[in-house]
Amino acid sequence: MTDNLVPKNDLAGERGTEWLGRAGLRPTRQRLALAALLVGDGQNRHVTAESLFVSSREAGEKVSLATVYNTLRAFCDAGLMQEITVDGARSYFDTRMDDHPHYYWEETSELTDAPAEGMRIHGLPAAPAGTEVSRVDVVIRLRRTR
Repeated sequence: MTDNLVPKNDLAGERGTEWLGRAGLRPTRQRLALAALLVGDGQNRHVTAESLFVSSREAGEKVSLATVYNTLRAFCDAGLMQEITVDGARSYFDTRMDDHPHYYWEETSELTDAPAEGMRIHGLPAAPAGTEVSRVDVVIRLRRTR
C-alpha cells in the first residue's frame, strides 16, 4: 500500500526544510527527501515505514528501509510526528501532532483521522506512583458490514 505522497518539487522541498528546521534537525539528504514526501503538500499523513520507503523509491530517492525507519524515529523523537501502534506488528507515523482519535480500516489496513467532536474519555485508572499519563491513543477499528 502506498500513500499518495507528493513527488519532490521546490515547494515540497521548502516545506520539508522548514519542518526539519522547526525541530532543529540537521537537514541531511535523506531527511530532506523524506520530509518533502511527508509534508511537501501541506497535508497531514499517516504512513508506515514500508509505504514511505515505496513512495521514496517511486520518487527516485535512494534510501534504504533501515534509513526510513531510523528517520521516522528521529522525526518522532524531535516532536515532528507521533507513532500510532495499531497492533503489535504494525505502526503508523502521523504528521498531525494534536490529540485526536483514529479509524483503522481492517480491510485496507489504512489509518485515517476520526472526528474528535463528542468523544469523551472518562475514568482512566490512576497512573502508578512517580508517573503521569502523557497521552491516550484511541484507535477505532472498522470493518464493512456485509
